[in-house]
This record gives sequence, structure tokens and C-alpha cells, in this order.
Amino acid sequence: MAAEFAVRNSWLNTTDRTARTEAARRGMTKRFERQVDPDGVLANDELAKRVENARRAHMLGMRLKSAKARRLRKEAALIEAELAAEDEVTGGAAERADGDGS
Repeated sequence: MAAEFAVRNSWLNTTDRTARTEAARRGMTKRFERQVDPDGVLANDELAKRVENARRAHMLGMRLKSAKARRLRKEAALIEAELAAEDEVTGGAAERADGDGS
């Protein structure tokens, strides 16, 4: 929580957000350039197209992973709620029947 507080305050005091993230964007662009043209032989226009495709694929992959994580968290919460409701009905007998030593 302290780290998040520090990050939010840092961004609160940032006047030029674009300038602050410029180095990271350049770094990602270089990474995608190496990925799509490791030998450095592509023409600039073709390189730009492929870099943009690599960037979009990367962002899509992150969106897919995020959606999967949200779905799994939701499923886990539903299972926890079902177990809690079952435990309420059985008075904890299901937990004891599982052999947890209680």
C-alpha cells in the first residue's frame, strides 16, 4: 500500500506524463524492432509496419492474460462463496469430514 501511495503521489506531481514515459516507449520500440528485424535488413516503412503489428500483438496478449486473471478470480470468489454457504448450512461438518484435523 505504501508503494502504491508513493507511485500515485509521483504521478500527481508529474506535469508532462508523455515526457516521463518516453524512455519506456523508446525501449519497447527497440525491443519490437529487434524482434521483427533481428538482422536489421528491413526497409523503414516495412519495419514500422511490423513493429506496429508486434506492439498490437503484445497489447492483445496482455489483454487476454488480464481477462483470464479476472475470470479466474471471479470463479475463485464464487467457489469461496459456495463453500462458505455450504459451511454455514453444515456447521463446518464438510470441513471436518475432509480430514483437516478439526
